[in-house]
Amino acid sequence: MKLTSLLIYLIVFIQIQNSFVFSQNELENIKNQIVNDPLLANASVGICVIDVKTGEKIVQNQAKTSLSPASTTKLFSTATAFEILGENFHTETKLYTTSEISAKGIVSGDLWIRGGGDVTLGSKYYNESGSESSFLTKWADTLYKLGLRKIEGNVIGDASEFGYRGAPDGWTWNDMGNYYGAGPSGLPIFDNMLRYYFKINGIGTKPELLKTFPIVENFNFNNYIEGSSSTGDNSYIYGAPYSLDRFGTGYLEANSNITVKGSIPDPELQFAIELKNALIARGIEVTGKAKNARNMQLESAWKRYSVGHFLIYKHKSPTVASIAYWTNLKSVNLFAEELVCWIGFHKNGNGSTENGINYIDKFWDSRINTAGLFLKDGSGLSRTNAISAEHFCELLKHMHHSKNAAAFKKTFAIAGETGTMVDICKNQAGEGRVKAKSGTMSKVKSYAGYVTTKSGKELAFAFIFNNYNCTNSALVLKIEKLMNTMAVM
Repeated sequence: MKLTSLLIYLIVFIQIQNSFVFSQNELENIKNQIVNDPLLANASVGICVIDVKTGEKIVQNQAKTSLSPASTTKLFSTATAFEILGENFHTETKLYTTSEISAKGIVSGDLWIRGGGDVTLGSKYYNESGSESSFLTKWADTLYKLGLRKIEGNVIGDASEFGYRGAPDGWTWNDMGNYYGAGPSGLPIFDNMLRYYFKINGIGTKPELLKTFPIVENFNFNNYIEGSSSTGDNSYIYGAPYSLDRFGTGYLEANSNITVKGSIPDPELQFAIELKNALIARGIEVTGKAKNARNMQLESAWKRYSVGHFLIYKHKSPTVASIAYWTNLKSVNLFAEELVCWIGFHKNGNGSTENGINYIDKFWDSRINTAGLFLKDGSGLSRTNAISAEHFCELLKHMHHSKNAAAFKKTFAIAGETGTMVDICKNQAGEGRVKAKSGTMSKVKSYAGYVTTKSGKELAFAFIFNNYNCTNSALVLKIEKLMNTMAVM
């Protein structure tokens, strides 16, 4: 009886192995068809598929070539945040006064907001539409309950511990000003997003800007947008970090009302303005102005807060796991950038992008082959990022064996089901079996993630396409063939 069971097991095992080899050959054939496609004759195509348990390379093409990866770069940001900080790590935003609250509820000085890079404050991913300011109301209520009735000074936003570069290296003028080009800050608010509410009349007319949210003081919007017969939003917002001048170009659908999303010029200052308004609305008088630390000559934060400042409130952010989930599922650039800043800030108190990237480089240098790995930002928006398909597979293999594996894998969009993968492999073999992070920029398309095959194997893969001659939709059809073939292996 035992011999019969063993024989059956061996037969089934051989059948599975033969099926896997057959599928592997099929995957190789499809890979060859793609890389030899005339529409990809001028393209760089990086392909790498490995068995995450053994490290065996299943299929590859230009696997070591460093290419522009777009948003798949976020896998390095989120993975490193899990590994260095841990899935339950959080940051804090703290409120200080420069005098104690008197018996009459008066602060004879300023209220300081010490930023900790909490990107969820007022975020659409953590608040229902219309309730983005609810956290400010809660803070004001808390301070009122503490007895605060009057601030005889200013409300000052302080994002200094995260620096003031405004945007990472390699971001272009085409990106900054638009919502996806909102740079990181020590005091992010409302996803650092500025919403423009337009009413568009006839074709060729200039849309009327009804309002913005939030309201930016001394804002100067130069409107070169036109009403058009095209549908929806085909406009772009241009503007440098901290500049109150913004330029709108492109087209909006005529005879409609459309909301266009841009970036807040100065999140640090905007945060101070919003909190000041919330305090006044609650009945707390503020005699001074809303100001920001960027325009002040200040000693280092740890020195000035250690003397002459009184901590009166602190707000704890959601965890790394929570923020990384939205980062990868919805490909949120700002969240990825803030996680990079968290890493640097946690390591030595410097929350700049450069410092965070430095620690990411150091971490992976001792764990994977980092030759040819060039990171400039956390989101993938920088055109100067260069990562190979093999780099991604080595990262994914490491994370598969990490104590953070389960939490990390939960952040991936599922093919045919969720996030940025909802329309990929829909009603096909890859649906539900492929978990991936996608990346898209002009002439850049990439995917990296995991596949649980029909035979029970776990594969890691990365596909990076640069400078192809076909449309994105045509390229996705080719990529789906690779994904579906992996799924049935």
